[in-house]
Amino acid sequence: MIDDTDRAILRVVQANASLSAGAVGRAVGLSQPAAWRRMRRLREAGILAGRELALDLEKLGFGVTVFLGVKLAAKGRVSLEDFERAVAAIPEVRRVDHVLGRFDYRLRVTARDLPDFERVLRRRIMALPGMGEIEANVLLSEERLPGPL
Repeated sequence: MIDDTDRAILRVVQANASLSAGAVGRAVGLSQPAAWRRMRRLREAGILAGRELALDLEKLGFGVTVFLGVKLAAKGRVSLEDFERAVAAIPEVRRVDHVLGRFDYRLRVTARDLPDFERVLRRRIMALPGMGEIEANVLLSEERLPGPL
């Protein structure tokens, strides 16, 4: 069970995951050892998991992001695990979400430009096992909501 101090630590770490335990402690009114123990407990409980690095994909030459809704053709013929394993091997697929609704999966695909996306779609994604219906939505802009969860 987490308490208000743990929640305060999570807010601080969520804003900047690279802070030391001493800096986190100062931000929430704890000593470095007390903050370190709490952070270790949160990691062991799986609440704090890893550190995420945000890359500016556009500055790296990847100017197009497309969300694909994917409906498998016949769920009985290909296992979900086979599909997930195959789609995870495509480097341009940045995220795979198994969802409820009209589609079985929602993929986030990053490409250099639209011709590059078309190449990935035709040669890699459409060749996946069990592919059925696909719907594409091109990302026009993205706003990250600031603040903790």
